[in-house]
Amino acid sequence: MHQRFKSWSSVFLLGLGLTFSNSQMTVGDDWPTFRGPNRTAVVNDPKLLKSWPAEGPKLLWETSGAGRGYASLAIVGDKMFTLGDGLSTQKDADEYLSCFDRATGKQLWATKTGTPWTDHKEDSWNSSRGTPTVDDGRVYIVTPSGLLVCCQAADGKEIWKKHLKNDFGGKKADSWGYSESVLVDGNKILCTPGGSSSTVVALDKKTGETLWTCKNPDDRGAGHSSIVISKVGNMKVYVQSTGSGLMGFSETGSLQWTYPASATAVIPTPIIRNDLIFYPVGYKKGGALVQQVPSSDGSVTLKEIYPFNVKLANKHGGVVLVGDHVYGDSDSDGAPFCADLMTGEERWKRSKGTGAGSGSAVVIAGGDQLYIRYANGVMALVEANPKEYKEVGSFKIPDSGKRPSWSHPVILDGKLYVRENDKILCYDIRAS
Repeated sequence: MHQRFKSWSSVFLLGLGLTFSNSQMTVGDDWPTFRGPNRTAVVNDPKLLKSWPAEGPKLLWETSGAGRGYASLAIVGDKMFTLGDGLSTQKDADEYLSCFDRATGKQLWATKTGTPWTDHKEDSWNSSRGTPTVDDGRVYIVTPSGLLVCCQAADGKEIWKKHLKNDFGGKKADSWGYSESVLVDGNKILCTPGGSSSTVVALDKKTGETLWTCKNPDDRGAGHSSIVISKVGNMKVYVQSTGSGLMGFSETGSLQWTYPASATAVIPTPIIRNDLIFYPVGYKKGGALVQQVPSSDGSVTLKEIYPFNVKLANKHGGVVLVGDHVYGDSDSDGAPFCADLMTGEERWKRSKGTGAGSGSAVVIAGGDQLYIRYANGVMALVEANPKEYKEVGSFKIPDSGKRPSWSHPVILDGKLYVRENDKILCYDIRAS
């Protein structure tokens, strides 16, 4: 059986040899994909402001032309990339992969990827949501309809494209469209068509040629998570979350283990710390902690440290690990929490009426601060302090309120980049 899950009730059985490290990005790194180079959404920068003035940090520039949508930004070198439809810089309402100058925000090019995704009656659920991935002069994007496109980063010229449904027989586990950011690892990219016949595929990053396919016979379809890399002993294990739960597979696509979970939609990207995986799922499912264990036959099995704790549920705002604590929104309630990673014990939860932010909250971290973006357009600066929820600044993002503020912010080289539908705003958050 592929599912090699074993219950493990005691956190103290981890063993004395286990060490911990945060996979944080450092100052000067690029932000080439969703949640940064290691998909942690954590930046190790000690020179960021510890508090903000009443009006918020200094706005350096703002630009238009990103279009409608919830995709975040990928930033590499002097360029920024995102996906959206109905761009103010275009004459039609179609969907475009667009590129901007990092220093000024000037739009450099826009490549049409198709018609806008409008499958829902509720307007706020429509539009693009997948963040580009940039590598070696190429930019990759997955559209809500399942089109995977590879373009030249310099000018947006299309190199190759595949369709996750038409070419691989993929399927979604929910009705909100694809939103994955592909993983580039060496000469290959990994993406998740979903379903039992092509759960995950590895493609040659230059040509799009299929290298291998990982099949999970129990998979009911792709979720919204993006693949992360873990190391278990001497073995690299890719970790992905689909509509059926968590799964781990080898560099050759061999399924190692599964950890079942089911919800209306499975969205957050898992958190990796060495061989541990913190796995948040929304819609009142919870957050769980599991450990990957190498076996004598070269495979990997899974042990549960603690099962799903409903207090640690997270719908789509994401979770960050700072020190020994996880921080994220309580489902999508606009009530961020702090919990102990190893025990799942809640340390605090934001009380209603604390600050001006409301609605589901996106959480990223920089230095020892949390940057929490609420759905009503309020960006709050909060101490990454396990003792209490303490805001040390906030501001309202300009032009927010028309649709939910769901796009994940980016912190890079002392600047905070915020996508608010058609606009991109750049703030100076570096301490003088």
